[in-house]
Amino acid sequence: MKFIDVDKDNQLVFATANQPEIAEDECLIKVKATGVNRADLLQRAGQYPPPPGESEVLGLEVCGDIALCGPAVNNWQVGDKVFGLVPGGGYGEYAKVKAGQLFQLPQHFSYAQGAATAEVFLTAFQSLFSLACLQKSETVLIHAGASGVGTAAIILAKLYGCEVTVTAGTEEKLSACQALGADHLVNYREQDFVQWKKAHQPGGYDVILDVVGGNYLNKNISVAALDGRIVMLAMLGGRYSDPLDIAKLLLKRLTLKASTLRNRSDEYKAQLLRDFNHYFGEALQQGKIIPVIDQVYPWQEAEQAHSRMASCENIGKLVLSLD
Repeated sequence: MKFIDVDKDNQLVFATANQPEIAEDECLIKVKATGVNRADLLQRAGQYPPPPGESEVLGLEVCGDIALCGPAVNNWQVGDKVFGLVPGGGYGEYAKVKAGQLFQLPQHFSYAQGAATAEVFLTAFQSLFSLACLQKSETVLIHAGASGVGTAAIILAKLYGCEVTVTAGTEEKLSACQALGADHLVNYREQDFVQWKKAHQPGGYDVILDVVGGNYLNKNISVAALDGRIVMLAMLGGRYSDPLDIAKLLLKRLTLKASTLRNRSDEYKAQLLRDFNHYFGEALQQGKIIPVIDQVYPWQEAEQAHSRMASCENIGKLVLSLD
């Protein structure tokens, strides 16, 4: 099969390899489209290696047709249209996926839409529900609201009946968030969200999703509500923060969690998928959950997709099409 490799000069190039060999509980997917994630850029830069024993090929999510099923797989069959998570290997013509980490592709979805769904919606679901234990009618602050995870989190939080505030850096991105149902919009280039909160959300936020890190941490503590939960997902603003005000953590009884999804166990991911389907599976199949796609590139133009993500220009997901 062909796949996209990273050469010694850190350039994306096509290469060939054998098709992956599947275990008894896995399916081999003929990949039609694959999602682009910031983790791909980090791995390419040597900063985010795949879990031990997994494919070193880029790509964390795929959509396509099942080409082969392992002998222990009894809920899928060859020819099924599916999408799901992979710990690596998504940038290839074939990828192996644990059967328990596959979704049925909704009839109204394109392959590109399937490839844009698993990583961001499962990450958003894990953050809001598994980690933050979001309750109906709570207030949610989502930083980088126009990102892939941000747009997914807006959709899920609004479906659950919550009040959502987002931060983003352009009016175009804020408008996209508003179209998804976001209730309050903060342009962080023009407004300090801590000051905005004092005027518009004095009670603070029950749940905060943050991909910025750095000095946002103390600000998040400042805007959190009593018994608030802060979930850290990335560190676009830096690895280190100003010294923490632990007194505020104590006085507000705050919970601070951080998580990645890629290095979770197969059992964890399978359970996460089952939980997602319990909460939102019907909404997904009914078309109430549709990923926001910024642009679909032929996979020969993967470099352009990476450049667009690196410059934070995208609103929603970037996808590579293998057709």
